[in-house]
Amino acid sequence: MKVKVIEENCIGCGACQSICPEVFEVDGVSQVIKSEITDAEEKEAVVDAIESCPTSAIEEIKE
Repeated sequence: MKVKVIEENCIGCGACQSICPEVFEVDGVSQVIKSEITDAEEKEAVVDAIESCPTSAIEEIKE
């Protein structure tokens, strides 16, 4: 699983980082700090972060 942040949609609220700090870091705007998410628990947390983002700034990259 891979995700990306659409920077122009991100308001830097930090919800993603609080849900999944292993994958997201917020410094003004959110950044993905882990390129490939393979762990099942991390995947679940990333899905929660995607669903919790108030501006829909996070999306899964479909390959």
